[in-house]
Amino acid sequence: MTTHTLVAPAKLTLTLRCSGVRSDGLHLIDAEMVTLDLYDELLVDPSGSALTIEGGAADVVADADNLVARALRLVGRRAGVHLIKRIPSQAGLGGGSADAAAVLRWAGFGTGPADLEAAAGIGADVAFCLLGGRARVTGIGEIVEPLPFQARVLTLVTPPVACPTPAVYRAWDALGGPTNRDSPNDLEAAALLVAPELARARDDLHQATGQRPTLAGSGSSWFVEGAHPGPGHLVVTTTPAGWIG
Repeated sequence: MTTHTLVAPAKLTLTLRCSGVRSDGLHLIDAEMVTLDLYDELLVDPSGSALTIEGGAADVVADADNLVARALRLVGRRAGVHLIKRIPSQAGLGGGSADAAAVLRWAGFGTGPADLEAAAGIGADVAFCLLGGRARVTGIGEIVEPLPFQARVLTLVTPPVACPTPAVYRAWDALGGPTNRDSPNDLEAAALLVAPELARARDDLHQATGQRPTLAGSGSSWFVEGAHPGPGHLVVTTTPAGWIG
């Protein structure tokens, strides 16, 4: 049986406002997200059943909680998947969500409101990654409103700092739910509380570019506009919906 090669583009959250907390404790957001030409690859064998991973950090585990496994359960499919990781984990770039979304697309999963809600039930960014391109994302991530594509060049820095999303949201709650009108991202203060060492990467990128970096989602990546090659810098471009490399 034919093995299918899937491309799973990273996502970048350009702006993020936390607009409240639901009764179940999940946070409501209002964000602008885009996909990037940074991507994982998945080799899918419909006759197989095992998940294997090449590359990635120690926290990327081939178990039942992996978002690829969750996506397969959602669509009621079995397949062997070899995941080649290039998107760093816990970096605010949606690597696991991108992988899950690639599996959903392969399985012919829909993109209607109920489908996007189910996708967001796997992981908050899966619904956006399923559509890709550029969009306004609200609710807990299940409401995705496509926006006109804008070609942009950005420079990312991802320090080797674990910045788990749940911990950042707990810190945001503990801080009293602050907004951050000095930044496009309400979670910056909370992320810096969870991982103070993020400040060094931010300051180094500011010094190298003269721009105020923005935190990508809940971290740990920072980004600025334009191409600024340098040690530890990754220059990326935004990609339209349907881009496959």
